[in-house]
Amino acid sequence: MNNNQRITLNTNKNIIVEFTNERIIPASGLAVVGALLGKSDFIKKLNRMDVTSNRSQHQIKNGDIVLTYLGLLCMGKPYFEAVHEMDDDKDFYKAALGITRSIPSEETLRQCMDDIGDSLRQTILEQNVEMLLANKIQPTALANGLVPVDIDVTPMDNSKSKKEGVSRTYKGFDGYAHMMAYIGSEGYAINFELREGKQHCQKGTVEFLQETITLCHKLTDKPLLIRLDSGNDSIDNASICIMPMGNVGSFIVR
Repeated sequence: MNNNQRITLNTNKNIIVEFTNERIIPASGLAVVGALLGKSDFIKKLNRMDVTSNRSQHQIKNGDIVLTYLGLLCMGKPYFEAVHEMDDDKDFYKAALGITRSIPSEETLRQCMDDIGDSLRQTILEQNVEMLLANKIQPTALANGLVPVDIDVTPMDNSKSKKEGVSRTYKGFDGYAHMMAYIGSEGYAINFELREGKQHCQKGTVEFLQETITLCHKLTDKPLLIRLDSGNDSIDNASICIMPMGNVGSFIVR
């Protein structure tokens, strides 16, 4: 193997990424995820936060809980029972993701994520921006100099689920109607909000738009091009965009 085919990632334990023709496990990419997260103090902040009085921070760290679930999400397995798949190679998953103590059991992961709820949402959004900045990522502007920001409702199918908030979406299935925002021609994730499936796309959008613009300006000082779906054709949204502090160059409803 030539040296230019080897990449060393700075994690809790040095992990070497090699290009090979051999069969590799699908989870090997988690080492890159861990390396990116390791460039911010996100996990340290999580570990210092008291999420609930029902659990001692000495028993299991918030960071280990969140890192474990992030690993599952990155593998396309957003369900708690999938954590059992990490049992086959715990040392790899701990090293790849930067888990300091232990991988939680299914029951612990479920309970802790329930305890955490949306209490970490603001911290996660802020740390997402910090992570992009730490990796020197700047969203690319269009030819006109404006940085595109796409905001839209993205219903997700949770049919036959009894989860709280699952209801009929405009797509005709039961699920959630997440509001999502992406910045730049690359489409970097900048803001997310979990919403009930039946919630109208304009409900809460003014606040979401304000929050998104604030987050975007932490990442770039260039004027923004806000692009929304036709369901958000509202004077309230336009008013937010034309405010001097918004630094929005244009506002488009498709």
